[in-house]
Amino acid sequence: MSQSAVVIPNLNGKEDIGECIDSLLKQNAQIIVVENGSTDNSLEFIKSNFPEVQLIVNKVNKGFTAVNQGIKKAIDEGYDYVALFNNDALADRDWLKHLVNCLDNNAEVGIATCKFLSYDGDHIDSTGDIYSNWGLSYPRGRGERVSTKYDNKTDVFGATGGASIYRISMLKEIGLFDEDFFAYFEDVDISFRAQLAGWKVKYVPDAIAYHRQGATSKKMKGFTTYNSIKNIPWVWYKNVPNKYLFSVGIRVNLALVQFIGRAFTRGQGIYAVKGFIRSYMLFPKKQQERRRIQSSKKVSDDYIWSIIVHDLPPNARALRKIRGVYWKITGKKDV
Repeated sequence: MSQSAVVIPNLNGKEDIGECIDSLLKQNAQIIVVENGSTDNSLEFIKSNFPEVQLIVNKVNKGFTAVNQGIKKAIDEGYDYVALFNNDALADRDWLKHLVNCLDNNAEVGIATCKFLSYDGDHIDSTGDIYSNWGLSYPRGRGERVSTKYDNKTDVFGATGGASIYRISMLKEIGLFDEDFFAYFEDVDISFRAQLAGWKVKYVPDAIAYHRQGATSKKMKGFTTYNSIKNIPWVWYKNVPNKYLFSVGIRVNLALVQFIGRAFTRGQGIYAVKGFIRSYMLFPKKQQERRRIQSSKKVSDDYIWSIIVHDLPPNARALRKIRGVYWKITGKKDV
């Protein structure tokens, strides 16, 4: 079996990270924790209880994309694969084994993702990520009760950064996580870049992990709103091929207007506006990145169009109402 490292980003996760590391010590991998300036004595706890864990210590929070530090360490130490794992998650005993076997036996697969369940194991958190022609992504099966529906190994569009494995040779080709994202949708972005470069993303149902969803982000007011509004346009603009950039752009910007309006009703309007401003301030930089990504893509525009979903996310109820009004006025039932 190929050699793997597992990188865990940690911010004030002392309550959960002990159980998390324990579950990973049963796997055949080097564990690397990227400590992101915690104030809850996480660092001291890890040092005292898990001396075998490699630590990278940041004095301030550098977001989820601080995992790049752990990935670079894995690259420098010659690992074949690097897995990412949330500090509020728990791995099944053979979680990593199944993911590694997938990459070992499928040379075209650059990323493998698992059956990510709620912490009690009753509901689905993710079975891979879906990207829609509205420029929106969402976890496949989220919120559904566990059943046999997602028991087949299959290609998916993207992989959750919370419990997936990445081929080092692929990362050397397409680059690491975009650190401007900080948190949220950076995993969709890297999956999109992998797809454009001709790599496959595979869902492996025998690899199972459990997740306390949002355990870290819930502690920070406005964090999810700010980063979501900031990052959603970047995924679209950097990655959607030229042939479909405009049509997806109309939809995603309509969605953003609705999201910002909803944020104001929840008392988080200021975070949404700040996220929107920050997003468009960096568009010149993202334009340069887009040129590089699109000039090096190895698949056709139509192939990308064939692997995205041509519909709204299941929970986009307000957007569905807006779309319904449009359909009624125009008599056109496109998506």
